[in-house]
Amino acid sequence: MRSYNCIIFDLDGTLTDPGEGITRSVAYALGKYGYAVENLRSLNSFIGPPLRESFQDYCGFDADTACEAIMYYRERFLDVGWRENAPYEGILGLLRALTEKGKTLIVATSKPEPFAVRILEHFGFAKYFSLICGASLNELDDHSKAYIIAQALSRAGNIDPRDAVMVGDRAQDIAGAHANGMKAIGVLYGYGSRKELTTVAADRLAETVEDLKALLI
Repeated sequence: MRSYNCIIFDLDGTLTDPGEGITRSVAYALGKYGYAVENLRSLNSFIGPPLRESFQDYCGFDADTACEAIMYYRERFLDVGWRENAPYEGILGLLRALTEKGKTLIVATSKPEPFAVRILEHFGFAKYFSLICGASLNELDDHSKAYIIAQALSRAGNIDPRDAVMVGDRAQDIAGAHANGMKAIGVLYGYGSRKELTTVAADRLAETVEDLKALLI
């Protein structure tokens, strides 16, 4: 794979494993509507895509109810959920190695930007990124990954999409990158399956963080 000077990372399922915090916070929100969640893994589909979209797809909520559910979700997530998270093994070393090679590193996530900044600062990752670009707190704004990536490229300035590559674990990451004229690497250690990532034509796949490092350096 060619060498790229700019690498744009997804956050959830790519840099850190947020499974416990997200699914427990979703279950808390669903409880407000009488849903009893017996298996938290059944909520893994909420990890990655915009929450409004997930609440509508999973529960059949209309837009207003989905936005209300997100408010309940945030009650728990902002209290404890954001800390129920862990970096994937080897990510810190990868970020250090890429920085030493002079790469420009950016985060583009559908998670609200203030939450993303808090998490990355908590794990000591923020210093490696020239920009952390996330969604707004207004659920009526565009939270699609294509839009978030476009915003990241615009805010970073002077980034040629042909000289940048997206790294993510879900179909939205791959499709969003392609919509912005970028190549994309799908990681299989996160929450997207091989089938999901190949269906949207990921340009390369990485089974592990070490595989990802080999592709990027």
